[in-house]
Amino acid sequence: MLVGSASAQVLRGRIVEAETGEPIVGVTLLLENTTYYDVSGLDGTFAIANLPKGDYRLVVRHVSYASQSLDVKVPMPEAKPLNLSLAPAVYSTLNEVAVVGKRDGASETTARSMERNASQVLNIVSGKAIELSPDLTVANVIQRVSGVSVERNSNGDGQHAILRGMDKRYNYTLVNGVKIPSPDNKYRYVPLDIFPSELLDRLEVVKALTPNMEGDAVGGVINMVMKDAPDHLVVSGNLATGYNELFVQRPFTSYDNRNIQTQSPYERFGNQYSATPKDFSKAAVTYRSQSPLPNLVGGLSIGNQFLNHKLGVLVAGSFQNTYRGSNSLFFDFETVDTLRGVTLNRMRDREFSEQQRRYGLHAKADYRFNARHRLEWYNAYLNLTNIQVRDQKTTQLTIGGYDPQLGNATLGYSTRSRLTRQQIHNSTLQGRHQLLDALQLRWSAVYSLATNEEPDNVTVPLVGVRENFVERRTTVDDASRRWELNTDRDLAAYLNLTYTRRLGEVATEWSAGGLYRDKSRTNFYNNYQLRPANLFARYGEDFTDYSQIEWTIQNPRGAVATALNYDATESIRAGYLQVKGQVSNLEVLGGVRAEATNQGYTMKFPIGEGRPTNSQVYTDWLPSLHLTYKMHGHSNLRTSYFRSINRPGFFEIVPYRIVNEEFQERGNPDLRRTIADNLDLRYERYPSASEQFMVGVFYKSIKDPIEYTLQRDAIRGQDQYYSPGNFGNATNYGLEVDYIRYLRRWGIKANYTYTHSTITTLKSKRIRNESGDLETILVNQTRPLFGQSAHVANLTLLYKDTRRQLDAQLAAGYTGDRINTVSQFVDNDLWQKGFVQVDASLEKRLGRGWSLFMKANNLLNTPMEVYINNVSARNDGIPFQKGSQRTLIRRDYYQRSYILGVRYKL
Repeated sequence: MLVGSASAQVLRGRIVEAETGEPIVGVTLLLENTTYYDVSGLDGTFAIANLPKGDYRLVVRHVSYASQSLDVKVPMPEAKPLNLSLAPAVYSTLNEVAVVGKRDGASETTARSMERNASQVLNIVSGKAIELSPDLTVANVIQRVSGVSVERNSNGDGQHAILRGMDKRYNYTLVNGVKIPSPDNKYRYVPLDIFPSELLDRLEVVKALTPNMEGDAVGGVINMVMKDAPDHLVVSGNLATGYNELFVQRPFTSYDNRNIQTQSPYERFGNQYSATPKDFSKAAVTYRSQSPLPNLVGGLSIGNQFLNHKLGVLVAGSFQNTYRGSNSLFFDFETVDTLRGVTLNRMRDREFSEQQRRYGLHAKADYRFNARHRLEWYNAYLNLTNIQVRDQKTTQLTIGGYDPQLGNATLGYSTRSRLTRQQIHNSTLQGRHQLLDALQLRWSAVYSLATNEEPDNVTVPLVGVRENFVERRTTVDDASRRWELNTDRDLAAYLNLTYTRRLGEVATEWSAGGLYRDKSRTNFYNNYQLRPANLFARYGEDFTDYSQIEWTIQNPRGAVATALNYDATESIRAGYLQVKGQVSNLEVLGGVRAEATNQGYTMKFPIGEGRPTNSQVYTDWLPSLHLTYKMHGHSNLRTSYFRSINRPGFFEIVPYRIVNEEFQERGNPDLRRTIADNLDLRYERYPSASEQFMVGVFYKSIKDPIEYTLQRDAIRGQDQYYSPGNFGNATNYGLEVDYIRYLRRWGIKANYTYTHSTITTLKSKRIRNESGDLETILVNQTRPLFGQSAHVANLTLLYKDTRRQLDAQLAAGYTGDRINTVSQFVDNDLWQKGFVQVDASLEKRLGRGWSLFMKANNLLNTPMEVYINNVSARNDGIPFQKGSQRTLIRRDYYQRSYILGVRYKL
């Protein structure tokens, strides 16, 4: 038989579910007594090629569907494709008939179905898509969603989400529908890089709030739905290793973080104790440079049913130990005259070396008393430990340019060791009770605790010179060692009642409920200033490494009488009324929510003449209305309105002052909450169970938006400080497009978001008056909101060969220019340059539950760049300034990273 002969034919067709008509992926089609077979692709199609003409027996098999066999003739009459439909598999025993197959909550089909049937605007990333993606954390997964961009941390990983151009402060985070506190030491928003992505069943991004949701989100809500207890034994695990190219090019700098002092002398010995040099560990300043160990990533999940299928239990864990970093360039600048632009006065070369240890544990148990009563108990522990060393060299720049070929310059060196440990604990007990056929009660009791620790944060500066092209460190400058600790404890109770009733021909669902939350936050800060015992200690003569330097303590009791030591509290009481009904093809959901807030703080130590204390008390009424018109076929037309708020952060209203490296930072006790009115309109079409096309527009009218700006001290006119404030009103509108399409073995996921926002604020402008003197005037300038990119796009190409058990994808994302820092001066805002990031992943199933996978990130080695939109002749000749219309302020390179691993599923 010559399969390549002219008589060779192709048997084509498509396989769908009998009940829904949706395509089925992974069905095996075998011609009996031959070696010819195929496996249905992403769109349910198959093609058995190179067939001689003749009659065959086709056998159709899939583990979740009833097998079929039928006679076929090749070629098919009239060359029509063969359309087959499969019903779920049914297994009979003497006692019962069981229909096999629980809906897979992590599948792409389930994600699209939930989007289609939702009552509000949302997007979902399925657990299966997360598993096959190049991403290890939730922060990196969420960047694939339309309307979402991410803010990255110092090693290039995603950290915070920006939804629809609204900065991270305007969103909140849920775990299984319950809000969690933030370990951040200043703000409410939760860093998403603390969550390993493999623990998720799916990731939901809610873009329109309903009355039964908490109302403090203007951009949207991120809901992480964790893996659920299965209905049968499930065991899965993975183990992977890899490397970052950055440390092929340079060493990794580290220190012995296990032997540093976890508590300051003040904490260990009391407030009357005077610290001595012996109270400070040398471990934090004993540095070593070497190649790091390979990255290690692993996870394990086990679940099953017990007690005659009444009790379901799942325990899952994840561990990631990765070595990351960046090579960074940073310029200090000042604005002398807005007519001549900024003047660069220092250039800082920074090398970051970071070891990240990420732990995630979650356990879920659900107990079904009977069909009407059910309890669920969820527990989670998340830990992100970041061990960072930053080695910095500062070069003084002079007006008129800097020529590195001259060889002589004044240098400054600074090495910082910092351990940051962020933790989140959550325990949630929930009940669901069908009290009557038409009345359901749901309740939740929640305990959460988030902590952030930074013990023994050490900075040691040295002075140096470059002479005849040789750099050397000379004398030691004053050093600092500080300890920080903050906790955020939440106690919350939720109660929801749902009553269903028909009103004539209309089925209605009435809901009412409430929330009470008691939040307590503490912040501790203790700082010591150290001076070298030999004020003129010289490198190479008095010491050769930092651990040999002898110090005297300038403030033996430590600096604690600062605004950085405070207690904050917040109580939220909320209630809502919601009604949902459907008339013909129109679904209506509407209602109102009321939230009463009491937020305040008390300083732990006197500041000035006393211990400041203050509170903000207010009540908000938040209406919303959502309309969904279910059109013919699988299409929806949605429109919605909701009002929402954004509360100030706990630290933001404290009258604090912090002196940072580049500027001073202050709190604002008069900061007000933001109130926003939000509109959405979206058309959705679902050609099949896993495909979609969506296009929508949104509009937000924002009163008193909160943004951080560089401001001028009203008393000390030349002093600048960074502070939050309310800046009148703002608008934000945009367009979102989502597209998912599958064709045989290929698939495409694409989305694009255009966002336009405007806010007008007063800014300083320095001009020369008629006398030739510099004069500062205030003018209005309109700009986009902080963090908002006009253009955000994602394109993912998928390849799935079920026959060869192979999955691959190439994912590219583009984030346009956006404001990185708001300046007090006209046209001096710092902008982050637009960038493209490309990642890839591959998985090959080996059989018997085993598979091999690979993930590669930042394939283009895309840098993060910050610039100012003007240039000055005063910066001519300075390195890395190209003389275009932009002045480079910062550039970070992170390099590529790779992991290779195995996965097992029972």
